[in-house]
Amino acid sequence: MLLPIHVAAGGLALVLGAVALLAKKGGTIHRRSGLLFVCAMLVMGISASILGNVSGGLMAVYFVVTALTTVRPATPSIRGINVAAMMFAVAFTLVTILAGVEAFHSPGGVRHGVPFLMFFFLATVMILAAAGDLRVLRSGVPRGGPRLARHLWRMCFALFIAAGSFFSIRARVAKILPQPFTTAPMRALPILVLFGAMFYWLWRVRGRRTLPVLVRHDSVLQPRRGD
Repeated sequence: MLLPIHVAAGGLALVLGAVALLAKKGGTIHRRSGLLFVCAMLVMGISASILGNVSGGLMAVYFVVTALTTVRPATPSIRGINVAAMMFAVAFTLVTILAGVEAFHSPGGVRHGVPFLMFFFLATVMILAAAGDLRVLRSGVPRGGPRLARHLWRMCFALFIAAGSFFSIRARVAKILPQPFTTAPMRALPILVLFGAMFYWLWRVRGRRTLPVLVRHDSVLQPRRGD
């Protein structure tokens, strides 16, 4: 019974993530769809871990949780979550590097169907993520554009995990979409669009510090400009 829940949560996460990515940052649609996206990704990630994809599931949970804590006020509980998240990122990086080395020395350069380059790509991303967590623990959550940039790229990478798990397998796509959409270029297109949108928004928030940043006042999540 867990598999249908996992599939439904993954499909919902794809839709909600796309809405949040396209919506005006800090607006009502962005905030509400983003929170629902986090909930869907948590269900998808936890269920994936129980079903056997422990690394992918926990990585999805890590990215949405740290993206969410970025736009929450600094509290002892949030700091505790960030400490645990950084420890996970470091441990995940080490395990992934070892898996990449093992894959590199395996026939065909793959381990359990995953090429060694993907392991090293994920390890690189997690190194950057862990470094960002360390900066937050040492200096606090950044303000203004850098704060929103940290939130954005982590949400986008979580969406990449959901999209990649679906579009990377042709049989899964064929169950939902017509045959022309099952070709390799068409399945790669959503991933390219996702990263294109991510880099676009990262450029926007880095260059314009007046874009809204989510803060919380009196337990109500609101946008504030130039935080």
